[in-house]
Amino acid sequence: MKTLPFLRNLFLLAFVVASCTDHDFFQEPTQFKSDEVAGGFAAPLGITHDANNNLWITEQGDGSGKTGKISVITPDGKVYPGIIGFNSVISPEKAPSGLTHLTYKDGKLYILHGPDGKLFIADVSKFKPGTDPAIDASTLISEPIGAFVLGSKFKIPKNESNLFNMTWGPEGDLYITDAAANAIVHRAADKSLSIFAEFDPYYTPTDTIDFVPTGIVYDGSKFLVTSLSGGPFIKGLATIKEVSTGGVIKPYGEKFTTLVDIVLTPGNKPLVVSFAEFSLTTTPPNFVPFTGQIQSGDGTTIAGGLMMPTDLERTGDKTYYYVSLALAKVFKLTY
Repeated sequence: MKTLPFLRNLFLLAFVVASCTDHDFFQEPTQFKSDEVAGGFAAPLGITHDANNNLWITEQGDGSGKTGKISVITPDGKVYPGIIGFNSVISPEKAPSGLTHLTYKDGKLYILHGPDGKLFIADVSKFKPGTDPAIDASTLISEPIGAFVLGSKFKIPKNESNLFNMTWGPEGDLYITDAAANAIVHRAADKSLSIFAEFDPYYTPTDTIDFVPTGIVYDGSKFLVTSLSGGPFIKGLATIKEVSTGGVIKPYGEKFTTLVDIVLTPGNKPLVVSFAEFSLTTTPPNFVPFTGQIQSGDGTTIAGGLMMPTDLERTGDKTYYYVSLALAKVFKLTY
């Protein structure tokens, strides 16, 4: 019996399997197929999914009071009202503003509202879209995170707050980006708050431009945070920063443009969302249509020509969904 060759082959197979598990088990996206899922939303911005594969979409509304809401897209593609009656205002940029991003955990939605400076929490564990009436936002628990930010001390005080996005970190704590304060807020499990990190501005030869943190993810050892960069939204200025669990900030990726979100692939690699290029030559200066992108962490374009995407959500190994603010639609991406 030729035991030695058999063992050699067995060890070789084990080595190959281990190598594939460590490095090549997950096929990273290189190009997406896009399909429209639903449309007609009122200034949509954020997206998350629950344990039943329902998609929850934040809608900023039309700026006229309580028109902000969260809609639900069921797996069969039908859209229902989920939570209604959120405050909707007109921003200084003359656009609707209100709800920003949301995340789901253990039957609850955690929802950020920029102008109100609040974190809302909604128990949706028993909610049946299309059967149950929409939840009224006035019945939700809320926490005044923005007021804490405004009362905190910073190296470079901005005296403003815009709660934008969040992720779950070590010990199940919540980490929230504040796009106006250029900071990350740490909300511990006991609901206590602290300023976790503060981002320095970009210094150009002619100006000082805010970092404007947007997307945030935790990869199991560190946080990755994307930058929109403040006006005039210079092409190639935005970056990705690495933030340690101790709050130490280091460079991670550069030469991006107007980044608004970041997610991790099943292989724990980042995908980032570029909103659009900005033109100073138009009248008035504005973002250029269909210049949004989804890119890998090294800047490789995976999907281009997108119309002002604002959020990307991974729901499976090869399935993602993104929100187009300008088209007021949600799209499914597969590969």
